[in-house]
Amino acid sequence: MTLAQQIDLSRGTDITPEGSDYETVRQVIEMLTLDYQSQPSLDDIAERLGQSPTQLQKTFTRWAGLSPKAFLQAVTLDHAKRLLGREELPLLETSLELGLSGPGRLHDLFVTHEAMSPGEWKARGAGLTIRYGYHPSPFGLSLVMITDRGLAGLAFAETGGEAACFDDMARRWPNAKYVEDSEATASYAARVFHPERWSAEEPLRVVLIGSDFQIRVWQSLLEIPLGRAVTYSDIAQKIGQPTASRAVGAAVGRNPISFVVPCHRALGKSGALTGYHWGLTRKRAMLGWEAGKT
Repeated sequence: MTLAQQIDLSRGTDITPEGSDYETVRQVIEMLTLDYQSQPSLDDIAERLGQSPTQLQKTFTRWAGLSPKAFLQAVTLDHAKRLLGREELPLLETSLELGLSGPGRLHDLFVTHEAMSPGEWKARGAGLTIRYGYHPSPFGLSLVMITDRGLAGLAFAETGGEAACFDDMARRWPNAKYVEDSEATASYAARVFHPERWSAEEPLRVVLIGSDFQIRVWQSLLEIPLGRAVTYSDIAQKIGQPTASRAVGAAVGRNPISFVVPCHRALGKSGALTGYHWGLTRKRAMLGWEAGKT
């Protein structure tokens, strides 16, 4: 069975994105980003990719829920500033303005989390068995890592970069035992990337493995609603460390459960996307994909 044919064995549901949508989307995002000033037309982009404009529009819209033009607007600096709520409303008030019951509501619908003890973290994974598998996702190939307590890692690999991606994650917990088990991780992958499966009745169990400071930062990230964003200084204020923006940025960059713990919603003070461990193109893709869901 190839990666392009992987199936959620626990439910019998094919989780493969249609065709190679993300690769097409990735190329479009890079063109829009690099040629932002010239604003290439749909016809121009389609010609460069060797596709018809109609087919490209359908592929992109199927993936993002937005046209390429609308997607570009969703990842501009001006839109980022709107995500940050430049009306200066606190995050809680802003969430209520949007009709939410609270800033963590959307995530609380499908995520329940716990943290490993400081002693367990200091042991750097000793005594821990981590099962892992590679699965297709809306953002390229994903590496899903689980323990008997829940989802512990989610990363993204470029084509041919599976080993480097695994090594990057395994270095975080070097003393753990790693077992490749795609059958065990398939159900997690299916639920993470399908919003229709996010529900309070069957929450996704997440286990946070890090220092006390990192965990407080990651827990703060879980409170950012879908379709919103915060700055590193916002997070520093929230966790009671107002002068620790730089340390917060480092902790955000070390988030082991990408997308689910939404470090992609942390932006620079100006609204700039700044860095992302798995690449700025993927961060733009996540923000644009979420814009199509809200």
